[in-house]
Amino acid sequence: MDEPPAEVREQVFRGLGEAVVANWRRLPQDIQHDLFEGAVSSLGESSRQQLAHFLHGEHSRTSDTSKSRTLRELG
Repeated sequence: MDEPPAEVREQVFRGLGEAVVANWRRLPQDIQHDLFEGAVSSLGESSRQQLAHFLHGEHSRTSDTSKSRTLRELG
């Protein structure tokens, strides 16, 4: 099967990303963790703090456990 054009892939990634962010607070913690780590893997380790800050700021339910884990990894 042929890969879709880059612009179609970007639209799909953007749409899925927006849907994940919109529903982040309803996702189980283990799914949040896996998605977070997948995003960091895709974007690069340097994105970890910015991504964590965005998700914590966007959704107060994001676990304090994940926040403390991120802070431990940074420290």
